[in-house]
Amino acid sequence: MPVKLGSKLPAENAEARIEIIPLIDIMFFLLAAFMLVSLSMVNLKSVKVNLPTSTSATADTTRDFVNISVDKTGLAFLDRKPVGINELAALLSTAAKTNANLRVFISGDKDARHGDVIHVLDIVRSVGIEKVAFEIRAPDVKP
Repeated sequence: MPVKLGSKLPAENAEARIEIIPLIDIMFFLLAAFMLVSLSMVNLKSVKVNLPTSTSATADTTRDFVNISVDKTGLAFLDRKPVGINELAALLSTAAKTNANLRVFISGDKDARHGDVIHVLDIVRSVGIEKVAFEIRAPDVKP
């Protein structure tokens, strides 16, 4: 078999190479896919209440907080567990001691009495928690 000058013959001991660039592309795709899936699996720790609407409402996605819900009958729930007023104060006091930057979200049902929600706010403030917010939802926008 004649060989042309300047042409290269395949080496008999040539090693196979693994190309890194396609593997990096695949890893970035998998990372993005897992991030999207994990974001869709986040569950809120709150009782289902009918929230009032606000035009300036924004979504807060961080989860370093305690959620207190007040339903329309005036019952308080701490992270979906029904609690009495004294028990709520004790649990919040313990949580405030372990986390100095504890944030509290109060979700009051639209039909709840204003006094019940304010009573929960007084309990939160009495244990020394200063970062308190009321959870609201954006109005349904119809095109």
